[in-house]
Amino acid sequence: MNQTFTLKEKTKQIFILLVPILITQLGMFSMVFFNTIMSGKYHSDALAGVAIGSSIWNPVFTGISGILLAVSPIAAQRFGEKKPGEVSTIVKQGIYLSVILTILVIVAGIFTIHPILDKMNLPKNVDNTAFRYLVGLSFGILPLFIFNVLRSFIYALGKTRVIMIIMIASLPLNLFLNYVLIFGYWGFPELGGAGAGYATSITDWVIMAVTAWIVEKQEPFSSFQVLSNWREFSYDTCKEILKIGVPMGLSTFFETSMFAVVTILISKFNVTTVAAYQSALNIVSFLYMIPTSVSMALTVLIGFEVGAKRYKDAKVYSWLGIALAVVIALFTGLLVIIFRYQVAGLYSNETAVINLTADFLIFALFFQMSDATQVTAQAALRGYKDVNLAFIMTLIAYWAICLPVGYLLAHFTNLEARGYWIGLTVGLLAAGITLSGRLLYIQKRKFTNQELREVVG
Repeated sequence: MNQTFTLKEKTKQIFILLVPILITQLGMFSMVFFNTIMSGKYHSDALAGVAIGSSIWNPVFTGISGILLAVSPIAAQRFGEKKPGEVSTIVKQGIYLSVILTILVIVAGIFTIHPILDKMNLPKNVDNTAFRYLVGLSFGILPLFIFNVLRSFIYALGKTRVIMIIMIASLPLNLFLNYVLIFGYWGFPELGGAGAGYATSITDWVIMAVTAWIVEKQEPFSSFQVLSNWREFSYDTCKEILKIGVPMGLSTFFETSMFAVVTILISKFNVTTVAAYQSALNIVSFLYMIPTSVSMALTVLIGFEVGAKRYKDAKVYSWLGIALAVVIALFTGLLVIIFRYQVAGLYSNETAVINLTADFLIFALFFQMSDATQVTAQAALRGYKDVNLAFIMTLIAYWAICLPVGYLLAHFTNLEARGYWIGLTVGLLAAGITLSGRLLYIQKRKFTNQELREVVG
């Protein structure tokens, strides 16, 4: 990752980071896809169990990952400041933190999984599969968390292609393990839906091991010696990671849980509505990976420039990234609207479901543009390590605007389930506007402080 001087160079730099991150996100999505599809081929109970287990695990994983991914902007700033020793310290303490969080998650799971599943009143086979699937996943929590720390370190150096290659190479292994462990082929035990959990865990161990080997042996990563010369646990460094990471993790958790609550509320409607909503949500979630990838690239680039005290460059990256995400959202949103019936037809053969899904997808354009604005503005703020107020803004937008507006429109107008889409769009737009305002304020303050220092100097 190098200093850039023109808008063309900055755009190129964003895409250099963005494309591998996007492919990596697609790889992660594919693993969940393999779990779901292959479990469904085994038995409908296995599909239901894996889906429920995933719905329980996903908010936990995204929340904890948000905490650990704080290593990225912190390390990027240290890298921009040309402090390689401090970069190494940040990563080491991130790994220590991964171990602590793994223990906490497993202990919490021991005491909460059975009560959560019991309250769902699931059929016995579904309940059993969901529990065994989560047990299988638990064996991969530690390598998954450590991988996220190492991934953040690699991203902080701007070498996003490395993770892309590792993820692509791991997909055939994950597919093979799903195949043999779910169905019990070639002498492997037949574990049903639970096999998907174990397949994911084994893949996570392999991914972590390969990533660790690259970090230890390959330049430029090996020069930082993040996996050698271990020092004592540093409370202050972990506190710095948590100070940035906890608001990031909570923001991600509350966003994920908001969509889960909307799903539960929409389940009160008829089966056609539920199926159509899930289909539309799956489509926009897939497309959401694009602005998410832009946001991850932005956090690294802005952190690097802020660390080097090139605040003008950080500002240009901020608004260039937001504009890029919005333009892509506009383009993909228009495509979805134009081809909404064809896209909906990929998810169902029932005319009623296809028509309602297509109806929901009309809202996709405005939803995606609002979502793209808020996720990239929030990412830019993370690059400045400004996360606390951003977390409060998103919490209000998600839970005090999205849900109430959606509920009122869905249940007190003739919009029905469409009201939730409008509520989500309004809330995300509010988040995008307020976060952009906060970004303007932070940038103005950074410029003012820099100018004062120059005058004093």
